Amino acid sequence: MYNAELLSDRIAAASLERRRNREMQRQDRIFNAKVRTIGIDKEALDSQVNERKKKEQAEAESLKAYAANAVRNDKTACLLDQCQLKDERLLQGAIEDFRLNFQPRWSRREYDLSNPDKIRGQEEIQMLPGLVGEDPDSQGRLKKQQEQLREWSFQQQHELATARHQQRQEEQQYDQDRVDLDNKALQLQTIEEERRRTVALATKNFNLTKAAENAEKRWKEWQQQEEDNRTDILNQLQGELLSESQEQGISVLGLPRLSPDSYKGLADEQLQHINCQQQQIDEKRRIQAEQQQEELQQDRFRVASTRTALLMERQQARINKQLRRTQDNTNLQLAEAHHEQTKYLEKVYTNIPDDSYFSQFNTSSR
Repeated sequence: MYNAELLSDRIAAASLERRRNREMQRQDRIFNAKVRTIGIDKEALDSQVNERKKKEQAEAESLKAYAANAVRNDKTACLLDQCQLKDERLLQGAIEDFRLNFQPRWSRREYDLSNPDKIRGQEEIQMLPGLVGEDPDSQGRLKKQQEQLREWSFQQQHELATARHQQRQEEQQYDQDRVDLDNKALQLQTIEEERRRTVALATKNFNLTKAAENAEKRWKEWQQQEEDNRTDILNQLQGELLSESQEQGISVLGLPRLSPDSYKGLADEQLQHINCQQQQIDEKRRIQAEQQQEELQQDRFRVASTRTALLMERQQARINKQLRRTQDNTNLQLAEAHHEQTKYLEKVYTNIPDDSYFSQFNTSSR
């Protein structure tokens, strides 16, 4: 048999390989504890980080181009200023030559006809320094202009560096504020968990104390019942019916009647019975007093528990109010940031996707 590979087999193998790769990628996403517990999209965050770096690089290049353009403009302005000064000097020299050659002093209206040599004799007087047409301090003035342009350029560079430093400080302050809010939320959560543990521990202690009191009360009742039973049995054993007492003081007409001729007072058993009954009465009174004392203690404990619960509810209300205020401030900041981001996205992204774009997602049941 020849081992021939068909086209359908290759297609099936390629499809199986694609499904296997998709399943492996899906398992990587599902079994990655960090992505599963935190619930973040690492690829989206990486793309955002790359976009931010590209944006910062573009801004740096734009600022560098702006600085180079400013330097070039400054150099062009200096050259134009020098050319203008040179043209002004040449024009002024040409004007002075024209006046000297074609406009002598004796041809002016101020020429004295009665004394023509008066003005002609003043031709040899030299022009004073500082008059129109002369610039003795041109080199110093040009140097001062160059220094001023250099100072302006340094000032622009300093302002640009200050703006960048301020922007970095604002970003660091924003990150620090986010970290402080997260730490405060964790502290409030820890306080809430500690309060819950305290309430649970107090409830547990109260239940244990109540159970111990109930057990002790049942034990005392059982002991009292056993004591009463022993007393009753003893009374029955020591009674005249079972002991066959020879007392003859009791009348034959019944227990309430006595024989006066044979009555000699109460017997020891009767006195003992009376004392026993008195002891039982005293014991019952003592038990009632103890029960009243226990009920009073229980009432005090319930009042204290109610007061503690009321104080804890007030504290929880204050904590909830503080949490609500903090959450409102956080939501307001997030809303402002979202509003600014939305305005920025509306300016940047003008191609808004329609329903046909979203209809291509979630088309599979998997």
